[in-house]
Amino acid sequence: RRPLKSALSRAPRHLKSVAALQIDRSEAAEPAAAAAEHRSAQSTSKPHRPMAAMELETGKVDEALYSRQLYVLGREGQSKMASSTVLVCGLTGTGAELAKNVILAGVKAVTLYDPTPVTHCNLGGNPYARNEDVGKPRADCCAPRLAELNPYVTVSVMKNGNAGEAMGSLHSCDVDEWSARVRGYRCVAICDAVSDEELKAIDDACRRENVCLVACESRGVCTSLFCDFGDDWTVTDADGEPGAACLVASITQTNPALITVVDEQRHGLEVGDIVSLTSCVGCDSLNDRELKVLRVCSPYSYEVDADASSTTPYVSSGYAQHKKGGKVIQHKPYGSQFDDDSFLRCDFAKFERPPTLHNAFTALRKWRSSNGGAFPAEKDADAVVALFEKTSEDKSEEICRDLALTSAGDLSPMAAFLGGVAGQEVLKACTGKFAPVSQYLYHDCLEALPESADRTMKNDKNDSVRVIFGNDMVAKLAKLNYFLVGAGAIGCEVLKNWSLIGLGEKSAGGKILVTDMDRIEKSNLSRQLLFRSSDIGHAKSTRAALAAQQLNPLINVEGVEKRVGADSEDIFDDKFWSSLDGVCTALDNVDARLYVDSKCLFHHKPLLESGTLGTKGNTQVVVPRLTEHYGATRDPPEKSIPVCTLKNFPNKIEHTLQWARDWFEGAFKQVPDDVNQFLKAGNDAFAQELNSQPNTKLDTAMRVKTNLVDQRPSSYQDCVAWARLEFQQCFHDSIAQLLHNFPADQVTASGAPFWSGAKRAPTPLQFDANDATHLEYIRSAADLRAFNYGLKGSDAPEHSTDYIRKALSNVMVPEFKPKEGIKISANEAEEKKRQEEEASSSMIDVDQETSRILKELPSTTSLAGMRLEPCEFEKDDDSHMAFVAACSNLRARNYKIPEADVHQSRLIAGKIIPAIATTTALVAGLITMELFKLLQDKPLEAYKSAFANLAIPIFSITEPQAPKTTVSKIPGGRRKGEEWAWSPWDCIELSDPSLTLKQLVDYFQDEYGLELNMLSYGVSILFSSFANAKKVKKRMPMAITDVIADVTKAPVPSHKKYLVLEAMLQDEDFEEVELPYVRLKLF
Repeated sequence: RRPLKSALSRAPRHLKSVAALQIDRSEAAEPAAAAAEHRSAQSTSKPHRPMAAMELETGKVDEALYSRQLYVLGREGQSKMASSTVLVCGLTGTGAELAKNVILAGVKAVTLYDPTPVTHCNLGGNPYARNEDVGKPRADCCAPRLAELNPYVTVSVMKNGNAGEAMGSLHSCDVDEWSARVRGYRCVAICDAVSDEELKAIDDACRRENVCLVACESRGVCTSLFCDFGDDWTVTDADGEPGAACLVASITQTNPALITVVDEQRHGLEVGDIVSLTSCVGCDSLNDRELKVLRVCSPYSYEVDADASSTTPYVSSGYAQHKKGGKVIQHKPYGSQFDDDSFLRCDFAKFERPPTLHNAFTALRKWRSSNGGAFPAEKDADAVVALFEKTSEDKSEEICRDLALTSAGDLSPMAAFLGGVAGQEVLKACTGKFAPVSQYLYHDCLEALPESADRTMKNDKNDSVRVIFGNDMVAKLAKLNYFLVGAGAIGCEVLKNWSLIGLGEKSAGGKILVTDMDRIEKSNLSRQLLFRSSDIGHAKSTRAALAAQQLNPLINVEGVEKRVGADSEDIFDDKFWSSLDGVCTALDNVDARLYVDSKCLFHHKPLLESGTLGTKGNTQVVVPRLTEHYGATRDPPEKSIPVCTLKNFPNKIEHTLQWARDWFEGAFKQVPDDVNQFLKAGNDAFAQELNSQPNTKLDTAMRVKTNLVDQRPSSYQDCVAWARLEFQQCFHDSIAQLLHNFPADQVTASGAPFWSGAKRAPTPLQFDANDATHLEYIRSAADLRAFNYGLKGSDAPEHSTDYIRKALSNVMVPEFKPKEGIKISANEAEEKKRQEEEASSSMIDVDQETSRILKELPSTTSLAGMRLEPCEFEKDDDSHMAFVAACSNLRARNYKIPEADVHQSRLIAGKIIPAIATTTALVAGLITMELFKLLQDKPLEAYKSAFANLAIPIFSITEPQAPKTTVSKIPGGRRKGEEWAWSPWDCIELSDPSLTLKQLVDYFQDEYGLELNMLSYGVSILFSSFANAKKVKKRMPMAITDVIADVTKAPVPSHKKYLVLEAMLQDEDFEEVELPYVRLKLF
């Protein structure tokens, strides 16, 4: 595989020192423009600025680092962030999480301001504070560790003054003081406010200086968020979803014009939306105009403000693109009179909760401001409640009391949740992309609190958990044995949370095992917080484990590189799964999730599941017997592209990209594999191997001969010539042949135009060496061909663009002549029929032709040592994507389909999942909170599954579903008359390893009064009532394990602790009675 052309970051992993920004307030008259340059003019010493950051001065975005995030924010958004500066005040757990997310996202600079000393409670929420930091200023301790996250971001510390003079307090209520402090920043985040007066002063200062404000705090298991982006904040893209591009089926010649789109996709438009028409054949006057939707007639039609009565009739090929516009949002200042609509609700089971939490946080801040910023002890709870303004919610005063009792706790998962949400709000302020929270968001996990607890602090790193859940919870967490499957973005966040809450401590016998097969790549660094540039190329699991150990040296964590699946059941065997207390999945594919879910279902283990897609995230907690399991509901399968659409009738860029991917695999992977198979096997053995592939042997033999004999290149010039001929065949000759079979004016049997609806009449391309896309196709195809054959590519100095053009001028391109008798399928039915006819055609000609070709192949002894290098498509390899994008866009030109650049092509062809650190932190925080409930055996209504979209923003936190049950009435035996309501969590437990088939048959009869009709083990049938009587008689006295060995011709693996048997049972009336599977314990 070719290496990526873009060089890896050379930034050092450990940026040891971050100089402080020491603000001199004596220069109060300094212009705001100078302050905007990250306030460096006010500093007596310059902040640490990594050399890599200099690249940002060119305006170039490092796509290798931010590739997954670019699909969330876009290039424009990323560029805006690269010029934005952010001030973070208050390095609590939430402040640290917010700063981490913003730094990973890639803003220009982040300034930290917090002289508050680190406490033991801070250690449970802040991943950038350590035991040795207790008593030191929080900002000073966190800055150097935060700076390691992204070498492109300048991280600095704002001090209290230049020469020791007081600059003011972090909790100052002086508007002028805060104006001087926030001036020049794009956004200010306040994460540890003590009073409402302080928040109002900060907000007034931000409004005065035209700075966005994000105020947030996490206290115990309650969080608060307030946003103020000013009176007129313009959102360029409210939701981040691409505007729908639909193929136009018809346009009426009326005023207003009625547009109907092909019914493959709903237009999704609303009245007032803007659409742009392109590529219309007919109705030409409407092309490239922006039209307003006047009326939505159906999901597939709408009227626009255009008079089409005098236009030419619409024929085909038009696209209607939704042009998304911006909107203006008005925010009120802090302290204004807010109505109920100002609260963004997360959990509709707690519909009345936001006003209650609003008043509870207000009461808490009143108490803290009167007590020097301290947090209330247990004896002070009543005093806080006395300041609370009661709401209509039941037990609202108890909610306030719980907040007061636990407010000193800085809990990692709650900080992660809020840091994710608030971090995204900061990014909205920097980019103008996505709708901000308007304006309050409150969230709590009060249902996770114990009924009673010993919250006496012990001045150690566990105090943050202890003050919220009590000392018993600390002990329970330390003893846990958990399995984390996946060490990517979510896995790193979860592991960080587990480390900070003290899960799996070695001294208590606990353990965390994390597994992941992947290696760290540069693109991981923008969202996987445990990795640094020096980790690139190393195993994710082992490096994540090492980083987690640094966060908390007391935990027992091990990283392994093992895939979890059927092929590793000798490692992750029944004994292993039985030993676990729970499992957390951080996976990127459904099949792996389903496998892990099946193991948790079988062994009755809780499962913490989560996933992200850009700004969207979801969590699901699976509790044995209490909730449904992950696999109980399935998403519909992804739609595949019909073969004839790919081959002849594409109408979307997705179709041309898939075609280009297939072409890549065939030319640069399949061909080398076929040739290598021949070279390795030898002439005679290769011929025998082909006989085992009757449907493909002729094609395989032809590929080997063509690429080993007829078109084997000996120089880069030969590769260029090959690429030019392939261009001619793909983008001219095959298209001309298609039009020969189906002319542009062809009509169907019903008289309708053949080229209409989703079928777009193509146009053959004429090669032009001066066309950038044409030349890129030639260069990238020739490079890949050269790589296959071990030749120098275009990166060699002698193979310049001029060299390629000269080589092209010497290529003799045969003139196209249409072929008669060529069958091209017009639809899927014809394609299926054609394939069936080919499969059933006489094999005599195929065998003879294959034999003829094989005789023309050279002896492999004359090619000793030769081997081709296959290219396995890699979406992050720029040389691969250069070819795929060029190839796709040329085919798109054939069919007048809007083209896609390499960045967008990479997303589609590579099936990349867009990702950003903020969403990852949010879901990891939410799912970790469920762990505290699991350890207390909470009832179903206490657990929460969640869906969130930070872009809109919307949150939907709900109670998980109970498992579905099947009710079976037992007709006889010892359980006669019983109605057994069983779920997928249930099974029939048997523990006799020597159990015979006869004993099992008798068991069903004696226990349930049911007759065994069929018994299976996996795909093997061990017994059936209609089987050969002799075989049944032979197997009846045999142990089940021996029957399995007899049927499968292999003994039961020694690591299997349980056998899973599926039984079909019937009553005396021959009616089937459904019961759960049988689990037979062997040891």
